[in-house]
Amino acid sequence: MTVTDNPIIALAGFLGIIIVLLVLIGRYRWHVFLALLLPVLLFGLLPQVDQEAFIEAFEEGFGQTLSSIGVVIVLGSIIAEAMKHTGAIERITLSMVDLIGRSKMPLALTFTGYVLGVAIFGDVAYVIVNPLVHSAAMEFGVSMGLMASGLVGAMQLTHAVVPPTPGPLAAAAVLGADLGMVIVYGAVVCFFGALGCWGWAILVGARIDSPPSEEFTGESFADEGREDELPGTVASYMPIIVPIILIAGHSAFSLLWPDGNGITRVMAYLGWPVVALSLGLLLAVRLARKRQRREAVSDWVEEALTTSAIIFAVTGLGGSLSHIIQETPTVDFVAESVVGAGIPTIVIPFLIGVLVNMITGSSTVGVIAAASLVAPMLGPLNLSAEAALLAGASGSIVIKYVNSSYFWVCTSLSDMEVDKAIVAYGGATLVGGVVSFLATCGLWIAGVI
Repeated sequence: MTVTDNPIIALAGFLGIIIVLLVLIGRYRWHVFLALLLPVLLFGLLPQVDQEAFIEAFEEGFGQTLSSIGVVIVLGSIIAEAMKHTGAIERITLSMVDLIGRSKMPLALTFTGYVLGVAIFGDVAYVIVNPLVHSAAMEFGVSMGLMASGLVGAMQLTHAVVPPTPGPLAAAAVLGADLGMVIVYGAVVCFFGALGCWGWAILVGARIDSPPSEEFTGESFADEGREDELPGTVASYMPIIVPIILIAGHSAFSLLWPDGNGITRVMAYLGWPVVALSLGLLLAVRLARKRQRREAVSDWVEEALTTSAIIFAVTGLGGSLSHIIQETPTVDFVAESVVGAGIPTIVIPFLIGVLVNMITGSSTVGVIAAASLVAPMLGPLNLSAEAALLAGASGSIVIKYVNSSYFWVCTSLSDMEVDKAIVAYGGATLVGGVVSFLATCGLWIAGVI
């Protein structure tokens, strides 16, 4: 059933949803769930809108989106809780420092952020790593702008782009993107983006006068003797690496043997995100001490469910919006206008991601919104789901500034003045997002995605 056949009504409703969403969040500080729900419901009251078809599209979009991603988001959130509480984050950080060298601490911390962003929310990870950042800046006599900017930018970048974090997982469900491809190519574009963040730290962050604070050095996990309390290096990486290898492996096997065979069928099951992340969860649980394991896992699940609830609500509404728009003439009208104007179609999800993030302060909301608005137009725009996801996700970290909770956590803990943090951290996320987008464009032009 078609929601409406009138292209003017459809386009006006589509633009109205965007405007009302941004006004309610930016001007009136509404929660994103309510700010998205209200304009979507108002769309159903427009003249020449078939309410029965609207309700059907809303419910189908909501249910179909969550049915493919709900359990996966919970599993990913539990793994993040496990890594936070068991010391895996600290071990990964120390392993990066050992690998790259203490003499190159800004680069080591940048790639620490690159790895940690895949597993856990950036603000949580920064709280844990912060004492080491101050200690390193003090030891080498450099500013926090140099020592922390690459870390702050890279950690937000992979969290916004690379599954199994909630944002790109939800966006992949809305777009129907291949998770394995998104993981592989997302890691590639974020690698270049992370180098861009590090370059910003070297060229600009080093010139920002922001000394480290003794208040935050205190007892660090890097202090002698405490390292023995942390889990092993290999064990700490396994909850991240195993699911990624299985999911990406399934996609690779499907490309190599599209007709299927015994191995492909096994990989299809093991690479199913629910199974892959369940195995990652088992590996994460093993990081806990045996006597704490039962009680700890119960607490992790409770915390993960709380975190996941918001993602469920926003993702489901995003799916509803996408399905409703598909049942109107908006898709063809917008696609024809973009193509007629000569605008590269891959720019559209990137700009949506930038706009929503800069107004809401949330990369997760940015990437989901970009996916929801672009999903119905993929065919007419001649854009793959993977290219649209990576472009929108790259835009969703441009720029982190005063309306972002992540910005305030990093700014306050690094003891940096706000105007300097906007340059150091806002600049790092700007450069990281733009470089990742350019890398995405390169893959798209080459026909890889």
